[in-house]
Amino acid sequence: MYKLVLIRHGESLWNKENRFTGWTDVDLSERGIKEAIEAGITLKEEGFEFKMAYTSYLTRAIRTLDLVLDEMDLIWIPVYKSWRLNEKHYGTLQGLNKAETAEEYGDEQVHIWRRSYDVPPPPLADDDPRHARFDHRYHDLDPSEIPATEALKQTVERIVPYWKSHIRKSLKEHGEIVVSAHGNSLRGIVKYLKNISDEDIPMVNIPTGIPYIFEFDQGMNLKKDYYIGDPEVIEKLMLEVANQAKKK
Repeated sequence: MYKLVLIRHGESLWNKENRFTGWTDVDLSERGIKEAIEAGITLKEEGFEFKMAYTSYLTRAIRTLDLVLDEMDLIWIPVYKSWRLNEKHYGTLQGLNKAETAEEYGDEQVHIWRRSYDVPPPPLADDDPRHARFDHRYHDLDPSEIPATEALKQTVERIVPYWKSHIRKSLKEHGEIVVSAHGNSLRGIVKYLKNISDEDIPMVNIPTGIPYIFEFDQGMNLKKDYYIGDPEVIEKLMLEVANQAKKK
């Protein structure tokens, strides 16, 4: 039996302020730090012993993973970072308050930008200082790989090859691994693993800081998936995610 653990980073400072974050690099809030610590405690109590971990290039996911591994006495294990695990890029929406944006453009339009499978938000201009091409951590990428905006479709297209070439291989070699990433990058993995349709994936909400377990048999066929935690708390957190972009 192989076990993959997905963890959406704990609440970030911009989650707390209900702002579109995307590739903008922000840290965890106090609540987010607590969520990450609690996730680490839970995983240790459940007997997980990871040999390897993956995360994105963004601080909130890296910090979450560090806190989880620290609680598990596993801070020493190899950690691999990839931009392919970054959050979906929100283009010109990055930094805007979700509810205020809904007030301006309407709930339906913001829902399309935020959750639709193939409609991206308006892109950043090439000279916009928020553009990732000005960020040194992406200096070795081909310019064509650096997005100015993304729909979930593009996020899936960059994540699934990484799953196949790196994460899946590591899981089969080590038996248990953890991936600390973001709501949409993890939705991309979940969509692929569970074969969720383009029409149904917008309804999938991944809560912050809750370990999401996927179990595979020896042939790497998915047998079951489940969250670890209080079902009522998990449901509440999922509703928080779903309601973030509604008008005040």
